[in-house]
Amino acid sequence: YRVLQQVLFIAAAFCFGAPAFAQTYPAKPVRYIMPSTGASELVGRLIAQGMSEVLGQQVFVDLRTGAGGNLGADIAAKAAPDGYTLLQVAQTHTVNASLFKNLSYDLMRDFIPVTKADISPLMLVVHPSLPVKTVGELVKIAKLKPGAINYGSAGVGTSTYLAAELFKIMAGVNLLEVPYRGGAPAQTAVIAGEVSVYFAPIATALPFVKDRRLRGIAVGTAKRLPLLPELPTVAESGYPEYEASNWHGIAVPAKTPKEIVAPLHTATVAAVKKPEIAKRLLELGLTPVGDQPDEFAAFIRADIEKWRKIVQQKGLTAD
Repeated sequence: YRVLQQVLFIAAAFCFGAPAFAQTYPAKPVRYIMPSTGASELVGRLIAQGMSEVLGQQVFVDLRTGAGGNLGADIAAKAAPDGYTLLQVAQTHTVNASLFKNLSYDLMRDFIPVTKADISPLMLVVHPSLPVKTVGELVKIAKLKPGAINYGSAGVGTSTYLAAELFKIMAGVNLLEVPYRGGAPAQTAVIAGEVSVYFAPIATALPFVKDRRLRGIAVGTAKRLPLLPELPTVAESGYPEYEASNWHGIAVPAKTPKEIVAPLHTATVAAVKKPEIAKRLLELGLTPVGDQPDEFAAFIRADIEKWRKIVQQKGLTAD
């Protein structure tokens, strides 16, 4: 009889252990690895705040910048798959899949996508000392002085880098890259006049455009933004195939139990849909999303292939 009890106990633990574990999750604070600064950090802190309220445990931001977002991704990939380490993924990571030849992680193999949180447009801004107000004027002066105009980037492989490199190729101009460790120092540099041009996340650039410390001349989206209807797109400024926007989402280490992924998905979607957070995102020019894990996984796969073709076609590399 005692043996039978033990067998039944083990069987019950096997059948119901994972859901029981999920019912206790989270039992401690959750680490949210942030691989870049600037707009990504701003969005991430909003999401982390909202998730903390939903989960009932603190979701704390662990800022791990460097290597174009790869440093934070590497740390997250090696973390225990227990739901207590999250990675904020972005377009940077889908680009890095082909831009870097020797990555220490594989985005699709080493992570489980949870949800895409938002879509973040980029804005082409210049320091007011640069005498240009349109894309055409920027191209004209850049062609007159090849290599004399520099642009800031958040590092090789980031959306700010790729947006500028694609612009250089399509416009046939030579702008000199000045890389920084993240979006915040890159934007600070263009505000200070250390660099002249920057493809800035709209969330962080907009306040400085409004107070005229930066001049916005175009947006990288396919269509004009409702928030800035007067600002033309790069596409309508003579480069119809140009489109460059960022996005942010949540991923967890591979082998994280589905019973843990589910509440994380629920908490992230609830966070971006919270009226006060959604309102703030929209004010920043961002679009809240909150899709399903399989939808986000399909999106990431497609984005990897999209940028792989462009990287190979243009001969871009970070190695």
